[in-house]
Amino acid sequence: MPDSIYESSPLLAQYLLFHYGPESLAMPWAFGPREALGFPVRCVTECVDAASLPADARALDAGCAVGRSTLELSRFCREAVGFDYSHTFIVAASTLCRDGELHFEAPEYGMMTTPAVARLPEGIDLSRVRFRREDAERLPEDLGVFDVVLAANLLCRLPHPDRFLERLPSLLRPGGQLVITTPHTWSEDFTAPAFWIGGTPDSGAPLDALNQRLHPHFDLAETKDLPFCIREHARKFQWSVAQTSVWRRRDTPAE
Repeated sequence: MPDSIYESSPLLAQYLLFHYGPESLAMPWAFGPREALGFPVRCVTECVDAASLPADARALDAGCAVGRSTLELSRFCREAVGFDYSHTFIVAASTLCRDGELHFEAPEYGMMTTPAVARLPEGIDLSRVRFRREDAERLPEDLGVFDVVLAANLLCRLPHPDRFLERLPSLLRPGGQLVITTPHTWSEDFTAPAFWIGGTPDSGAPLDALNQRLHPHFDLAETKDLPFCIREHARKFQWSVAQTSVWRRRDTPAE
């Protein structure tokens, strides 16, 4: 896995803008896909059933990048834990929580940049938030169990995504919510084709392949399409549509 790209300054700036940037920078074009902005927030507000959570709910944001979804989960969870494999991302998320803001340079053209600031959203109780550096394929037992697990655009960036999926039943309490979003951008740069979750002639459609793996312990509650847009520079944007699946942890495994 090319870990180094997620430790670079350009990728950090890209993700800070993706998570916290103002619309004037994240999408400066009036005719652009503005409905695709705010993806880390929408992963929580549109996909998690907050009303059904217990008062002392715990949430896990797997592959949290620079942490916006973790912060949003903390609004209705007693504890929200965000982890990422990128040291740079976790340091940035922790620094933002400590200082309230983080200055960075948004790419414009070539070597030219524009000063930008990521700011902590209002109304966040930081006593509920924790960030840690972890490998999604080798999660420690001391994480405990959760009422919500969010894995946003993580699967197709893991060398062995099945290792993460196999860990999920032990991470969620019965009745707990699992939210997985993925644009299914499988690439040999990150994952050998033999380990893709769908997307090959033998493995079939990704959602079917995912259901095959999760069905013994999870019921598929709903699916939806969530667009997202990542600015690479002032005139180049990644517009993608993540397939989102929401699951409920079963009380007992399916026979």
